[in-house]
Order: sequence, then C-alpha cells, then structure tokens
Amino acid sequence: MDKMPPGLMEVLRPFLGSSWVVYGTNYRKAIFIFISNTGGEQINQVALEAWRSRRDREEIHLQELEPVISRAVLDNPHHGFWHSGIMEEHLLDAVVPFLPLQRHHVRHCVLNELAQLGLEPKDEVVQAVLDSTAFFPEHEQLFSSNGCKTVASRIAFFL
Repeated sequence: MDKMPPGLMEVLRPFLGSSWVVYGTNYRKAIFIFISNTGGEQINQVALEAWRSRRDREEIHLQELEPVISRAVLDNPHHGFWHSGIMEEHLLDAVVPFLPLQRHHVRHCVLNELAQLGLEPKDEVVQAVLDSTAFFPEHEQLFSSNGCKTVASRIAFFL
C-alpha cells in the first residue's frame, strides 16, 4: 500500500462498504488483504520502548500499535490510503502488525532452515549465521534488520 498512488484504492471502496452487492455480485464474504511497510519504524520504536520498560515483545498489545500505525498511514501524503474514504469510513476490519524479530527468533529460523535441508544443527553454524545477521538499534542489537529473509542464503556460507 505504501507504493500505491494516493486515491487509487478508492476503486475498492464499493466492495468494502455497506453495499455488499456490486454489479450483481455479492462481496460480503470477500477478503481483501492490504500489505504495507508504513509504520514499521513506529512499530520498532514501540517494541524498543517496551524492551526498555522490561516488557516482553509478546506483551505489546494491538491497542498500542493501531493508533501509531494509523497516524503513520494518515500522515503520509504518498501512501495509498492517504485521504482515503476507506480509512475515513473505518472500512478496514483488522490491522495485523508484524513486530521485529529478536535474536532467539532468528535462531529458530536458522534451526528450521537446517532441518528443512535435512542437516543436523551445529552450534557453530547457527552462531555464524546469527553473527552475520544485522541487528538494530546500533548499541542494543535487539532486532533483526531483515527478519529471517536472508537466513536461507546465509547458511550455505557456513556449512
């Protein structure tokens, strides 16, 4: 959604609104999934503040993140939902934020990838992949910059 020009999403508004039938087709059970990176920095900030307050990331509630994400979307004039009737009329049912992954999450990704390759997990391989993964913020090194996206490609370097 963050790559869509503002206003383009208005074409979907009839399908999401109170009128379920459009051009003779009932869209009541249709599911629309909108993906966006907007709000990622704000989500990371909430996760970092939770960590600094000694709260686990699993203790972060959706109610803490929804207003932060909504503000990031609504304040961005380049976002597909900027000044959108879809947002103004509250036509979205749910927001599903993806929290940043911590080191132990990435470790699980490495172990899962090794298992999928049919390889026995070796501590030195797991540690080498973790050490080659970028984490942020600079001083705390808490969250993976790329999640688990690069794990599969990194494993081959350390076998």
